[in-house]
Amino acid sequence: MTLLLVGLVLFLGTHAFTMLRGPRARLIARVGEGPYKIGYTLLSLAGLVVLGLGYGQYRANAYVEVWSPPVWTRHLALLLVLLAFVAFAAAYLPGRIKSRLKHPMLVGVKLWATAHLLANGDLGSILLFGAFLAWAVAARISIKRRDEVKAHAGPAAAPAGWRNDALAVGIGVVTWFLFARVLHPWLIGVAVWPGQA
Repeated sequence: MTLLLVGLVLFLGTHAFTMLRGPRARLIARVGEGPYKIGYTLLSLAGLVVLGLGYGQYRANAYVEVWSPPVWTRHLALLLVLLAFVAFAAAYLPGRIKSRLKHPMLVGVKLWATAHLLANGDLGSILLFGAFLAWAVAARISIKRRDEVKAHAGPAAAPAGWRNDALAVGIGVVTWFLFARVLHPWLIGVAVWPGQA
């Protein structure tokens, strides 16, 4: 559990630091934008690795069940994660979806975290996904307060009509299917597709 918490602090702490605009600006002024971005990337990657190792160790050695979710929550989680993958794709494809969601990456994180909180009733999952959900909510509030919505939202519509939205949906669905059917059991060790053992 300790390694999981360290990973959360490293990964989400690095991301939360960007919300502190004054300290962030002072650090960039002191070390330069290039070194700041390199440090940010390295700390984020280190946090992600430690987080993955910590969660894996927790699941193998210190699993603590808090509640037992009903089976239907797993099906709902699959649907929510599908929507999250479409939102993730839309973050990089300016179009109507991105414009409507304003910050599709944060919407995707919130959907992904909520899905996993619904489907997992153990302490480690509650800490992991609850922390990601709390960070995404705080990040959205921070952005709204900075009044930078227009700078990050992208154009109101894709220049080529619905093309980018169709791409976001297609990429999201294919990636979701591959991850849920193949990669989740392989990387996480948990089968999530109905009928998989």
